[in-house]
Amino acid sequence: MACNRLDDTSTVAFQFIQMTVDNATSNQQVIFATGGYDHTIKIWQPHTGNCQRTFQHTEYQINALDITPDKYFIASAGYQHVRMYDLASSNPNPLVSYEGGSKNISGLGFQEEGKWMYTGGEDCSARIWDLRSSSGQCQRIFQVSAPVNCVCLHPNQAELIVGDQSGVIHLWDLRSDHNEQLIPETEASIQDVSIDPDGTYMAAVNNKGHCYIWTLTGGVGEEPTRLIPRHKLLAHKRYALRCKFSPDSTLLVTTSADQTARVWRTTDFSEVQVLQHEAKRWVWDAAFSADSQYIFTASSDGVARLWNVSTGAIEREYKGHQKAVTALAFRDEVLSTT
Repeated sequence: MACNRLDDTSTVAFQFIQMTVDNATSNQQVIFATGGYDHTIKIWQPHTGNCQRTFQHTEYQINALDITPDKYFIASAGYQHVRMYDLASSNPNPLVSYEGGSKNISGLGFQEEGKWMYTGGEDCSARIWDLRSSSGQCQRIFQVSAPVNCVCLHPNQAELIVGDQSGVIHLWDLRSDHNEQLIPETEASIQDVSIDPDGTYMAAVNNKGHCYIWTLTGGVGEEPTRLIPRHKLLAHKRYALRCKFSPDSTLLVTTSADQTARVWRTTDFSEVQVLQHEAKRWVWDAAFSADSQYIFTASSDGVARLWNVSTGAIEREYKGHQKAVTALAFRDEVLSTT
């Protein structure tokens, strides 16, 4: 499926993506972005809490955000489309729109060199998009039997993990096209899946508030990843929404409709910290800083927050959205609040 060109700048955008991939260009800027039900994406200065730019996401809410590895573009997932915005330009409009299915696009991410993008959607599919092609082609489609809630790329860049509403986790091996399935709990929708940067653990959260942990082996060369069950956490009292590992692989954060984000230690998966604001609203998403010492959260009260993991204290608040903040994206080298 080809992308939908918005205007003549689409070709320029694709050429720029190709150029940055080929030249391995790296932008050192720290980028923090939020998106939500008010149809806007906001780019913040993380250290001050000041909003630097706002992109309008036209008709629909934002379900997920991610920043390209070179930090030049941000992609947003919405209804039927993924839109790509140029972070280096003053143009507030998307440069490229990818037609990603007939329903909501629930998740997206990038291959580590920015060569391709992956998405998952409520049309029961996961897709691979070639960012180096001038046509913006959908290279491959992986069809499942239920709406897809989440997609996650293994650090080996060769296996895509797909979680669906029927409770199935699919391990799609991009090398062989082989698919393994597991069902950690019957009649429980998989809301999010995450693998730590070391490729040691995989976590999944469901709509019953449970978090499942596996130890991973294999996954090197042509060998597929094997999962060994390790823990089941009764992480939240209500619907769990997201799970994310820290960059140093020592922590896991889970978020929930029970108005909390909870931080777990990966050595024994004991609880380290409970992050809860007095507003007591859903916590939709979370992201760690590069040094693993801080966590950003997105909340239904329209505010994103930066938390100190050690103390549980709020270090910054990011105010400007008119409705719930449902998605975060963050790329940095090292974040310091001093």
